[in-house]
Amino acid sequence: MNPDTTLLLVGANDETVRKAKQLGLHVLLLQHPSKLSAEQERLADVIRVLDYTEWAEVEPAVLALRQSPGFTAALSLTEAGLENAGRINDLFGLGGTGYEVARRIRDKWAMRLHLAERDPAAVRAAPLLTREDLDAFAVGHGYPFIVKPADGTASLGVFRVAAPADADRVWAEVERLRGTRTDRISTLFVLRDFLMEEYVDGPEFSVESFSFAGRHVIVAITEKFVDPRHFAELGHAVPARLEVAVAEEVRERVRGFLDLIGVRDGVCHTEVRIGARGPAIIESHNRIAGDAITDLVEAAYGIDLVTYALGRPFGLVPELPGTPEARAGASTRFLVGDPGRVASVDGVDEALRCEDVLAVRLSVQPGDTVRALKDNWDRLGLVAVTGQDASAAIRRGAELITDTVEIRIVGADGGSSRGRVAEAGYLAPAAGGAA
Repeated sequence: MNPDTTLLLVGANDETVRKAKQLGLHVLLLQHPSKLSAEQERLADVIRVLDYTEWAEVEPAVLALRQSPGFTAALSLTEAGLENAGRINDLFGLGGTGYEVARRIRDKWAMRLHLAERDPAAVRAAPLLTREDLDAFAVGHGYPFIVKPADGTASLGVFRVAAPADADRVWAEVERLRGTRTDRISTLFVLRDFLMEEYVDGPEFSVESFSFAGRHVIVAITEKFVDPRHFAELGHAVPARLEVAVAEEVRERVRGFLDLIGVRDGVCHTEVRIGARGPAIIESHNRIAGDAITDLVEAAYGIDLVTYALGRPFGLVPELPGTPEARAGASTRFLVGDPGRVASVDGVDEALRCEDVLAVRLSVQPGDTVRALKDNWDRLGLVAVTGQDASAAIRRGAELITDTVEIRIVGADGGSSRGRVAEAGYLAPAAGGAA
């Protein structure tokens, strides 16, 4: 095994390992015991099963792997592996994103502190330590404001404090969640710290970027449809339907943020809201986006961000010259349902046979419990499709959920209902045009 073509992955899904192998790379995989799959065992050249969120377990394993068989690059495309991938980069001088930058991005309070000292337009925030902090933040910044975990994902534990009457309820929810795991689907963290931050009233987008030695290429702006009560993500579309000038303002804001936060290389997924003061950075991640957004970007722009992230450290993909032009539209629509239990699932194979369908991914099967929608984990699945443009793709995804993909749910009263298209309350163009 040649170290010059060997990649160390800190956590990965099957797709990531498969694409690394398709690039001709040897793969050393650090995988959590709860996440290892038969496909990974088949594809990876070496696997070490351990809790890759714990540096005490990771360090001796990577010291041994560095000696034999050796590796040239280390990275993670999953949230739980980002910080320790950074530590490995620092330990061996591999380049790529180091620990301090990875921690600064992943820890939302650390990010807010860092930006507050450098960016006068940054969203104002404060740590939430006591019930009284909620009242103090309201006095300083007004209502509404947001409470959320410092290290959470998937919109879990995000609350909007709209008035003084909300404070007791939100504090009780924070106390209930503190110390609990987020691992209903994919993350491995325990929720501990919460923060408060200004509410930015406006449409939400994510920005998919790739950085080349400090030159930040904005690959796509993704339009996001978000539940206004709980902030669960209910759909995505590319290219975002924005006026050209507004889209460029978003790109410039994200480029400036990446400079300030210290990102120089690799993929990033940055969430933005366009409020009264213009585009505001909500949070960022030095990894690919979830929810099939990478599939949408590849369909619309012809750029596979997973392959770019894996291949760039080895010079296996070319440097992108600049923001690409979209050649199509693409959209992810999610399914939600009334509380109950899944009785049956039908239509998935039929949907997958359609030429315009990129993916159908369901997170439930018969017998599973359906919860009322509070965060991303409560969604039932997604359908990702292409279309002539973003609006056409949005409509097509809804048609497939309504007419083809059927999740039948039985409620506590014995009544039957069907999974339906998640609606955000606004699916019209956010600011006209397309970015």
